[in-house]
Amino acid sequence: MIPWLLLSLLLVGGLAAVSEIDRQRVEALYPPIGRFSDVAGVRLHYTDSGVPATDGGPPVVLIHGASTSLLDFRASLIEPLSATHRVIALDRPGHGYSDRPAMWPSPAEQARLTRGLLAQLGVEQPVLVGHSWAGSVVLAYLLAYPDAAAGGVLLAGASHPWDGGVAWYNDLAGVPVVGHLFAHTVPLTLGRAAVAGGVRAAFAPGEPPDDYSARTGVALALRPDSFLANAEDLRRLSPFLEQQSTYYGYIRRPLLLVTGGADTIVPPWNHAERLLDQAPNAELVRLPGVGHALHHVARDRIVALIDDFGRSARP
Repeated sequence: MIPWLLLSLLLVGGLAAVSEIDRQRVEALYPPIGRFSDVAGVRLHYTDSGVPATDGGPPVVLIHGASTSLLDFRASLIEPLSATHRVIALDRPGHGYSDRPAMWPSPAEQARLTRGLLAQLGVEQPVLVGHSWAGSVVLAYLLAYPDAAAGGVLLAGASHPWDGGVAWYNDLAGVPVVGHLFAHTVPLTLGRAAVAGGVRAAFAPGEPPDDYSARTGVALALRPDSFLANAEDLRRLSPFLEQQSTYYGYIRRPLLLVTGGADTIVPPWNHAERLLDQAPNAELVRLPGVGHALHHVARDRIVALIDDFGRSARP
C-alpha cells in the first residue's frame, strides 16, 4: 500500500514539475504583446492599434472566445480592420495575460470590466465584436450600457442555453482539490492531443492551417490558471444565458449576427436564429459551408461585414 502511495505521489509531483517547466516555456514563446491597465482592481491585457475614429469607421473592440486569447484576433482580424478603424483587442479575465478576479467574472461582469477599460482609453461608441463565448459579453454590454456602443457583431456568438453540458475535463476542473490537481499536472503535459482535436472541430468541415496553433498561442490556454478559468467559463455560461436571454427584447442597438452554416459548436438554430427572433434590430448573415472559425476561414468577408455595419450603425 505504502509503495503504491509513494509511487503515486512521485508521479503527481513529476507531472506537476514538468507542467511548471512547460508553463514557463510557453510564456517565453508567447509573451504579452500589448499593454496593461488596472480596471476595478483587475489587470487587463490589451492591444490598441489602427487609425483614430475620425479618420475611418468607428472604433472596433474585439473580444475573443473560449480556449484562446487576443492572439486569435492578431492572426485574423486586427491587421485588416486597423487600416480603417481604431482596434482594441483584449484578453478576457483569466485568459492570455489578463488577471482573474476571485469571484467568477460572468459575461455581465466582463462587460463591466470592458466598459471600464474603454472609458480609460477614451473609446466612445465602439462596435463590439465577440466571437463564440464572447457573444454573451457583447450582449451583456448592450443590455447594461445601451448608450455606450454603436452596436454589436456576434461571430458565431453564444446567446442561449444549451443541453448536453460541457466536456468531462471541464467538469472535472470544477471538483474541489481534484480539479486543481488535474489542472496543474495534465493539460500541459498530456492535453495537446485534445487541443488539436478542438482546433479541427472549430475549422470543420475544412481543415485548420498548419500554423494555426503556433500563430495563436493555443498552448497558453493549457496553463493551469488559464485552464481552470476557461473550464469555469464554459461550465457556467449556459445557466447564465438561461437568465440573460430573457432580456434580449430590450436591446435597442443594431446587432449583426454572422454564423457559419456548418457550425456544430455554436449551432445557428440554437443561438443566432433564436436571437434574431428576439432582438428588434438584429440582422443575420449565414456563411454556407463555413464552421465555427469563420473569422479565419472567411476573413475578408467578415472584415467587409464589420466595415459596412460600422458605417450604418454609427449614431
